[in-house]
Amino acid sequence: MNWADILTYAAPVGLAAQGETIVQRAGLINIGLEGTMLMAAYASMKLTAITGSPFAGMAAGLIVGVAVCLLSALFTVRLGADQVVVGTALNLGALGATSTMFQAEFGRSGQLLSVPALPDWLPGIDLGTSLLLLWPFVATWFLWRTGAGLVMRGSGEYPAAVEAAGASAIRSRIIAVSVGGALAGLAGAYLAVGIAGTFVENITAGRGFVAIAMVTFGRLKPWWVLAASLVVSVAEQAQFTMQGWGLGVSPQLFVALPYTVALLVLVFAGKGTRLPESLGRPFRRVT
Repeated sequence: MNWADILTYAAPVGLAAQGETIVQRAGLINIGLEGTMLMAAYASMKLTAITGSPFAGMAAGLIVGVAVCLLSALFTVRLGADQVVVGTALNLGALGATSTMFQAEFGRSGQLLSVPALPDWLPGIDLGTSLLLLWPFVATWFLWRTGAGLVMRGSGEYPAAVEAAGASAIRSRIIAVSVGGALAGLAGAYLAVGIAGTFVENITAGRGFVAIAMVTFGRLKPWWVLAASLVVSVAEQAQFTMQGWGLGVSPQLFVALPYTVALLVLVFAGKGTRLPESLGRPFRRVT
């Protein structure tokens, strides 16, 4: 286990969690984070296979992530639909769509499928890990040092007051969803072309849900969310190390380790987390 591996395996959960932090600060919960990452992972693999460029694949993942989340926002922000229901439908639809497309083109196993991986700029540092380390600076500055960040945080607390002050809570929420979708798309793309160098069905394996948990653990603060993601990454690395110890224990128990750690951290460290007042509540502009 080394710092480069920890950063690499933290990037998918970490990037998705950072995007979800922005979304929740604006008053929304993107339960469809898992499905967004899955769609982006497939799109990135596909475009990388066509062009031979993992950077093109990352761009494809970003675009797909934004498009999927804007579709979700049509129902949750514009129409005021239940965010949990919309997100669940998105997750199920993404799993079915990517599995169908993958099997239709590559068969059930896809054993011969391999795409170029992202190159390192420095030892252990590539595009994905760079974004993971740089984003907390950007998010902290934006949320607490800009007027647009103030409006976004206000949209998560009292959207009616934001509207009364002459700003648009709905527009701010849509921007937040777009940012969250971009980071979720990059997270899914990085999983495919930054780590695996391939695509398999359900490649995200619950990482979208872990990312949502990390937002609560990190108390919706970008630096804390980064720290939470690194903790999960250490647990994920530990399961590989422990499997090599030959303890005679079922491998499934080791595979469950990072998810167990995420759950325990959420239960104990997430206590007392103050969430935005209007989180998960639809807002309709009064005309």
